[in-house]
Amino acid sequence: MQMKINTTNSYIIKLLAGVFLLVIAFILSMTFGAADTTLKDVWLALTTEAGTEKANIIREIRLPREVAAILVGAALSVAGAIMQGLTRNPLADPGLLGLTAGANAALAFTMALIPSVNYFGIMIACFIGAAVGALLVFGIASLKRGGFSPFRIVLAGSAISAFLYAIAEGIGLLFKISKDVSMWTAGGLMGTNWNQVQVILPFVLICMIVSLFLARQLTILSLNEEVAIGLGQKTLRVKLVLFVLVVILTGASVSLVGNMAFIGLMIPHMVRPFVGTDYRAILPMSALFGASFMLIADTVGRTMNAPYETPVAAIVSLLGLPFFLFIVHKGGKAFS
Repeated sequence: MQMKINTTNSYIIKLLAGVFLLVIAFILSMTFGAADTTLKDVWLALTTEAGTEKANIIREIRLPREVAAILVGAALSVAGAIMQGLTRNPLADPGLLGLTAGANAALAFTMALIPSVNYFGIMIACFIGAAVGALLVFGIASLKRGGFSPFRIVLAGSAISAFLYAIAEGIGLLFKISKDVSMWTAGGLMGTNWNQVQVILPFVLICMIVSLFLARQLTILSLNEEVAIGLGQKTLRVKLVLFVLVVILTGASVSLVGNMAFIGLMIPHMVRPFVGTDYRAILPMSALFGASFMLIADTVGRTMNAPYETPVAAIVSLLGLPFFLFIVHKGGKAFS
């Protein structure tokens, strides 16, 4: 499965284009917002020690928020790509297959039972919840023969997600913390600070690096599991590690931005027409495109009705739902 030289050169150009898109999206997100700032203000805030009001807004409010957007967008996109390859299900997405709902329910449980929990504890709870949500979905989908068909898994995911969201709402009402849970899981980056970014950063980076090391095995698994076994691949071990990576990436994202569906579904489908079916190319490109998409969505949410903020989850869903229906209509294929 070696890439040819010309293919490699073409991919490098595409990768550089993805980096350029990310840089442009980051500049736009740092420049535009409720506060009236310019590109010069951003440059001065990031390169000098001046403590002006605009500099403080840019450094202490916008910068951690947009760094978080990059991490979350990349994490959810890579998680979605891994899920699609691992399950050979073109409709796979952490938000559609129970992981996000499971993390959300675990977050509500934790806030109710351990009110003084810190952010690290919330993130660990989200890891556990995401794993439980995914196991419930795949367990129900496998009850019948042929249960792992794409549409059966999506149906199971929808049912389990609705059930887990209802549990989270019930916990919020029972313990009178509905407002706290809703504020946390509304699907946005408002209030993100450097402490939260520092907590999720190592988890996201390590998981994405490990996923790149397993990209070749994931490519083989996505094509044919029998071939993977024939090539001597320890499929059970690879699947387990990839599943853990998806759980950690999703849990870290939910602990920061709450409910966020469709990014993991859309981005891998968008990049495949450009880079093909090799996950050594899909994963890094998904990370770049996902980060850029999240930056743009957050910028739109902050500016379209300034000074009021539109939840970024609503903006993503406005694009994601038609995209999902389009993929269903195309039989699991988007732009290929």
